[in-house]
Amino acid sequence: MIPGPVEFEPEVLAALASPSPSHMDPDFAKAFGRALGRMREVFGAPGGQPFVVAGTGTLAMELAAANVVEAGDRVVVVNTGFFGDRMGRILERLGATPEHVRAEIGGVPDLDAIERAVSRGPCKALAVTHVDTSTSVLAPIEAIAKIGRKHGALVLVDGVCATGGETFRQEAWGVDVCLTASQKAIGVPPGLALVVASPAAMAAWRARKKPVASLYLDFGEWLPIMESYERGAPQYFATPAVNLVAALEVSLGRICAEGIDARAARHERVAGAFRAAWRALGLSTLPKSEAISAHTMSAVWYPDGVDGSFVGRAREEGVVLAGGLHPEVKTKYFRVGHMGAVDASDTVATVAAIERAMVRSGRRIELGVAVAAAQSVLAGR
Repeated sequence: MIPGPVEFEPEVLAALASPSPSHMDPDFAKAFGRALGRMREVFGAPGGQPFVVAGTGTLAMELAAANVVEAGDRVVVVNTGFFGDRMGRILERLGATPEHVRAEIGGVPDLDAIERAVSRGPCKALAVTHVDTSTSVLAPIEAIAKIGRKHGALVLVDGVCATGGETFRQEAWGVDVCLTASQKAIGVPPGLALVVASPAAMAAWRARKKPVASLYLDFGEWLPIMESYERGAPQYFATPAVNLVAALEVSLGRICAEGIDARAARHERVAGAFRAAWRALGLSTLPKSEAISAHTMSAVWYPDGVDGSFVGRAREEGVVLAGGLHPEVKTKYFRVGHMGAVDASDTVATVAAIERAMVRSGRRIELGVAVAAAQSVLAGR
């Protein structure tokens, strides 16, 4: 129950464990093509160009930024935690000038402050993390994207801890590039960087003054490959992670079958159950309000008298949780992932284990109170 890698569906793992096909195999090409088409549905980008590249979420961040940002460009970064900082570092390596608009830990920058930053001068792009995994803060992407569109800035969204779990409509909201990684709400083991670029983003790439410095990151190398696979005709640039792509095709199929809106509603219901559990235990979360709290994960402050040893006790009770990540407060909180295939039974088992671990950590609570609170939400009461 960490915020990635998550638990995976048996059908997804079966696809991963099947004999590796040739990347030139016609059946594999068809499966890859179906995965690309399903990405458009999951991202809400029927007119977008999907890219699937072997790599991590950080590679996806670099892939997204490196193709539309050039040296000398100013980029406003809406910073809600650790991964806003990482995007800033990536932009600096590209020779761009990141300008961070920050909030205190657990908050979201004010929309007026974001607009002031974007409007101060030429702004090539506006970058924002949908859910920062370090804080579980949920950014208002639709409103932020509107600011970017108003001022002619490309909108880049890091959806690593959000896409496939949070409500997101890339095309309708005017997001130009959305990126994620396979191991979170998409529900595939680690190893795939996923990006969908809008027509405007592709036009910005084509209008570059200089080619992308990295061969591996260049849309120009990957675009013919993606287009060819989507036609069902394999083509080579670099060997794809064939088993992971097969697993991706299965997982995206399950997401589409569940329905994007229904999937988001399930994540909201599970998140509501966890929030009820935190309240019942007298615990508070890093996000300063439920309006900016993720539905894919929780970040929870340790109560007085409880420290990082709590995570080890939870593991002994049968549930793996994550410690803190934000460098300023990493020893003061723990994180729970509740995305992907997580259901009501997983939620109740996790809350029960957390109760037991809290008791073992010296916290005086009434066993069962948090489980009852979570159950009430899951039952629709």
